[in-house]
Amino acid sequence: MQVNRLAREREAYTADVLDAQLAKSDLLHDDRAFARVLCLGVAATVGTLDEVINRCLRSPHDIRNNVRDALRISTYEIIFLDKDPYAAVDQGVELVRYVAPPAAGLANSVLRKVVRAKESFPFGDPATDDKALARLYGFPVWIARALVAQMGREAAAAFMKASNAPATVFIGVNAARTDDAAVKREFGREEIALDAVRDPVTGAGIPGCYRLRDARGIASHAARHFFNKGGILVSDAAAQAIAALALPADYPDGFLEVGSGRGTKTILLQSDAVRKWDKQMALTCVDSYEFKDKIVRERAQTYGIELEGAVKADARHLAGTAADKVYGAAFVDAPCSGLGTLRRHPEIRWRMTPADVLKLADLGFELLSEAARHVRVGGQLTYATCTVLAQEDEAVIKRFLESKAGRGYRLQPVTRGDAPRFVYRSPLTAEGCDAHFAAVLRRVE
Repeated sequence: MQVNRLAREREAYTADVLDAQLAKSDLLHDDRAFARVLCLGVAATVGTLDEVINRCLRSPHDIRNNVRDALRISTYEIIFLDKDPYAAVDQGVELVRYVAPPAAGLANSVLRKVVRAKESFPFGDPATDDKALARLYGFPVWIARALVAQMGREAAAAFMKASNAPATVFIGVNAARTDDAAVKREFGREEIALDAVRDPVTGAGIPGCYRLRDARGIASHAARHFFNKGGILVSDAAAQAIAALALPADYPDGFLEVGSGRGTKTILLQSDAVRKWDKQMALTCVDSYEFKDKIVRERAQTYGIELEGAVKADARHLAGTAADKVYGAAFVDAPCSGLGTLRRHPEIRWRMTPADVLKLADLGFELLSEAARHVRVGGQLTYATCTVLAQEDEAVIKRFLESKAGRGYRLQPVTRGDAPRFVYRSPLTAEGCDAHFAAVLRRVE
């Protein structure tokens, strides 16, 4: 409850708050695992939980936030975990009694009604009712409707179900610090299995990308050893595939990264450059947040990553900044709704609005258009997001190609063969990678 409360009050990611709390606890592995399921599950379904709770109250204003935090936990166990109702009610009442003793009686009444409501949940037929489909998987109705319209009902349901599964743990081997053989050897000494990963879109192997069969391996001595020396980093397999895709065929005379964030893609880009050309690129990264600029510099030092420059600037307007140059290639990692990464940050779905999506799509277009001015003729421009909404993906690319800024660019295939694909879109599966999008463009004039 404390984790979800802190995430709510700070508007932080639940996973980050949970990791900080677990680092200070002495819980055993099984208890830690259940805490993760409970905290992330409540964060993922919070809007649906509140709807169920409100159905069982005379008024949504009958309880305070701390009582609602407690009720959400037991409601999640009843509705989504199928926990024994008597145990869930008893534990829920005790939890409410702990935070607000006078509300214990109300909690008992509400949770007993939740148990009865479970019999008719999701209050409709998901096969025909968008609201029932959204409730079934703990999604806002507007997102469920958007997914159904874009994918069809069956695919949308599969996506929402997979979004509630635990995230697979992937690592990337940083070729600027070590090599795959050394990493596999050290993990092997602790009998930790690493599986090489194939790109779900192209079918090719993803360089340096491995899946941990057992997520506990991320806390092993081998993992800590390589984290400390900058030899590995945690990154989704699709993100690693896109970083490799963003490298041009030939060594570029300068590389611009827009939206460097915390530097994960920065590390992947330079690691892949070492794999491809045996040397790093003259890479300039840009982000608008000063604290991220500091983080990327610190991580670059730890991971042995060379930076031509780390520029704090609004990447929609690079004129007059240290990044105002012409590059052989550019990569725009655009801010987006993040709906392809809900397994890692489940609360995003409840914090995002349709208006936010429109604003993010506009921002992506502006970033792409500005980056396009800084790529030489013959150079490559890659645009990427971690969302599944076409508004932020294909629609942005179409708008760009039809604009003055995109007039000299042509979309490039990301796969070969008889039916090449012209955009990269990784599927979300329960044991696979997250859902990412990318498009590769070449400047021809």
